[in-house]
Amino acid sequence: MSEETTTPEITLEQLSGAYAMRAKFYMFMFDVLVENFGNDKAVELMSDATYRLGEEMGEKLQAHGPANIEGLTEQFLQGIPCRDHLFGPELRKCDHEGMEIKFHKCPLKDNWVAAGRKGEALELLCKAAGAIDAGMFSKAGFTFEGETWKIGDTGCCRLVVKPGSEAEAV
Repeated sequence: MSEETTTPEITLEQLSGAYAMRAKFYMFMFDVLVENFGNDKAVELMSDATYRLGEEMGEKLQAHGPANIEGLTEQFLQGIPCRDHLFGPELRKCDHEGMEIKFHKCPLKDNWVAAGRKGEALELLCKAAGAIDAGMFSKAGFTFEGETWKIGDTGCCRLVVKPGSEAEAV
């Protein structure tokens, strides 16, 4: 028996493959929802599901809520696998008032574009999938005001997180 050697290239390839599979699932699920319920309901249903996934992910960030923006930002950025290669985050702001991160890449969006999605169809997919961020940061106790990619934008989404409402009461 030989031991399998893991190199950063293999890990990146495997991770990229996992994101490609996730992107295809989102895309096909969205298509089925649109065919059965139309665009608005499809975005609503898919957003509900991705928001719930985000809530589960947000549990690990709760120790920073509702106001430790610096701690939240550090843990969030450190938790992004292959972040520079796959996401290209640009930290634009991080202080007691909030944080802003612009993602210049997204493996989900990149796969949707490669599959031929563009325009409104791409914008709606991004909106539905982007609810994951709202769920994650809200569950952690913060106020989320981010934006997903829209026609004419460069890169991908922009995360904007501010202290949660409970921070004002403290």
